[in-house]
Amino acid sequence: MAKECMKAREVKRAKLVAKYAQKRKALKEAGDYAALAKLPKNSSPVRLHNRCSLTGRPKGYIRQFGISRITFREMASQGLIPGVKKASW
Repeated sequence: MAKECMKAREVKRAKLVAKYAQKRKALKEAGDYAALAKLPKNSSPVRLHNRCSLTGRPKGYIRQFGISRITFREMASQGLIPGVKKASW
């Protein structure tokens, strides 16, 4: 389980990206890279990192479900994810 501060930091970055999205787009179209560099570093969407919505794990993230591979496996085994079942052949 990730630290709460790491989860909060990621949420804070996401809010900052959303806040400056229009401004960044306008500056990029204008080609004003000096002004773009003066914006906060965390307002860049590249700095966002996908995390499991339940545990906060940063690695092994499955985009389609928004959770990590470990959480996915546990939930699939318990039948909590509709349409997903364990394969056996």
